[in-house]
Amino acid sequence: MLRCFGDNARGLGTKPRGTDLDNATLWGAAATPRQKLGERRSAWRLAGVLAVVTLSATLAGCGMSSLTSGLGGGMFGSSSTSGAAGGDVSEEALLTAAKSGDTATTGSTNVGEISGGCPRMVLASRDNNITFYEPGRAGDGLAIMHRGEITKTARECQVEPGRVTVKYGFSGRVLLGPRGKPGSITLPVNVTVTDSKRAPVTGQHMNVDVVVGADKPIGYFSAVQSITFDLPEGTRPGEFEVTVGFDPKAAGAG
Repeated sequence: MLRCFGDNARGLGTKPRGTDLDNATLWGAAATPRQKLGERRSAWRLAGVLAVVTLSATLAGCGMSSLTSGLGGGMFGSSSTSGAAGGDVSEEALLTAAKSGDTATTGSTNVGEISGGCPRMVLASRDNNITFYEPGRAGDGLAIMHRGEITKTARECQVEPGRVTVKYGFSGRVLLGPRGKPGSITLPVNVTVTDSKRAPVTGQHMNVDVVVGADKPIGYFSAVQSITFDLPEGTRPGEFEVTVGFDPKAAGAG
């Protein structure tokens, strides 16, 4: 039974519950049997209409604008899917997003949404940034050379029988520290694919080069790559996860 707690008007005015209304009240004292039968049928049809209207109003009052089947669709389980997840996966779009600081520019997947047709892409919780220090001075704020940050991600998928190819991209920025020097900076990045139990499936390692000028202490970078992995029978792409982050074991990182 669906319940909403609101106005509890009984209708029909002053008659208490359980009290029958006599025929004179309902049909009129002078009505013939044929008239009474016709009026009863009209009343029954009217009652049916009122019941439908009342149910619709009740559902609306409870905030239930639609019923879902739990399969991503509406009342009858219909659904729609898109071929791409995560927005425009290109170095240009990701670089623009990193510079603008607008997560909507590429449809950033950092919020960790799950798509049935594409693995989720997330930033490593502790490795989405990395700081490099002068040799022997790790942890000293005055000895920071530069700091890298990954701020945007995007991905799209191609699903084939038994395997999935994820085209992924990420972008971010580099900030010079007190001991930083302008020029080319290399940032080491790890990408890992894990299954539903978060066991490693495959991965990649890459170096991203960033140029920081003397007049601009902030540089921006972007990268796009693809990674393919097997999809065991009985599993879905959405059960897997692609994690991107800096390599915390890089020389000079603290």
